Amino acid sequence: MSAQTPLSYRNLVIYEIYVRSHGPKGHISEVEKDLPRIKSLGVDIVWFMPIHPIGKLNAKGSMGCPYSIADYTAFNPEYGTIEDFEALIKRAHELGLKVMIDVVYNHSSHDSIYLKEHPDWYHLDAQGKPVTTVPEWSDIIDLDYGSEAAPNEKLRESLISALKQWVKLGVDGFRCDVASIVPLSFWLRARKEIAEINPDTIWLAETVHPGFIAHRRQNGLTAHSDSEVYQAFDITYDYDIFEVWRACARGKLSLEHYLEFLLQQDSIYPANYCKLRFVENHDQPRVMAFLEKREQALAWTAFSAFTPGAFLLYAGQESGARAKPSLFERESIDWKNYELQEFLSRLCQLKKDPASAGTFTIVESEPFLQALKQAKGADALYGIFNVKGSRAECKVKVPDGIYKDLLSDSEIIVKNGKLEAPKNATIIRLKEEALPFKPFVPACWHFQIE
Repeated sequence: MSAQTPLSYRNLVIYEIYVRSHGPKGHISEVEKDLPRIKSLGVDIVWFMPIHPIGKLNAKGSMGCPYSIADYTAFNPEYGTIEDFEALIKRAHELGLKVMIDVVYNHSSHDSIYLKEHPDWYHLDAQGKPVTTVPEWSDIIDLDYGSEAAPNEKLRESLISALKQWVKLGVDGFRCDVASIVPLSFWLRARKEIAEINPDTIWLAETVHPGFIAHRRQNGLTAHSDSEVYQAFDITYDYDIFEVWRACARGKLSLEHYLEFLLQQDSIYPANYCKLRFVENHDQPRVMAFLEKREQALAWTAFSAFTPGAFLLYAGQESGARAKPSLFERESIDWKNYELQEFLSRLCQLKKDPASAGTFTIVESEPFLQALKQAKGADALYGIFNVKGSRAECKVKVPDGIYKDLLSDSEIIVKNGKLEAPKNATIIRLKEEALPFKPFVPACWHFQIE
């Protein structure tokens, strides 16, 4: 992780877009028209899933997967022209939005423009046939970066050249697909060379699940831990604890077990580490489908936004979507009436509150998850998250009084240290003099904070 990565990245809001599904035509112009609404959510960065031409050989579905790329330097004609994309970048910048694109450098399509001229750029089996090291990814073949002692320089130069092209067009950042399984030396070099064009380029790594890392290492394949990846990236995925969260949200693990993993991140990563917090994305189920109770899904969404780290919204989340668009077909999002636009907008705006620049403390775990965000010299934010759907009266560690719920503007009355259980989440503002609170500490931690 760059030592220059600012802590303010923890307050970013990133909005994920799949052009094919964003509008009925699947055209980039439909996204451009929607940018003002997206900006109004409180979004800082729009991240586009791959915008490059998709391979046809061994393609999945009738239209192919956007992560099976034929040419890293071209724009997918299905979405429009590169001039259309340049116009979108200009409009985004006018609105104060940054533009991030997907970088898929672990693999390409079976019919990529590179394979015919450079078969030595690919991972080959014993018969000399290009293959993937992940069998279920049948529509792609892996790039071969060579060893650290003998790197494949031509491949690396070509890939970095493509990145430079997009930065010069106006792209502000890169979300790098399965970054953990691409050599770290490549990412370090790429970051250094891109910084010569735009030193403020934002680097987001899709780091992978711990089990995937262990499996690859056992088979002699490249796999970097999140701690290693931070040497080159500003933000990493939350997959290191995501499965623990899923099990907790479904009631299969205790809340304290999940909080132990969450709080542990502060001790195993660099001091200025930044995680990408989310409850859904294009690879994961919609939270409204994953969790049966709507209010529970909203409570976890609110907590995800409240937790330090860049907050990800996946297009359609603001409409309470239950279905993910297919990666391989054109399935437009049913936007309905944007029923969660206001709720999510308030969560996003609170990411910019002065309190969000300070410390984050878990105050209570059961039966209501309670947390505090506090910056020196500023009022604090106190969040109460009904992640278990409890109907019991909620005991809180705040002074009695009347507060405003910052998520709904409703009146919150605290009397005798209790308030009515929130349906999903409540966030209130506390004066600095009302603090501090004794933090929650997982029972298994040997070190107890007095």
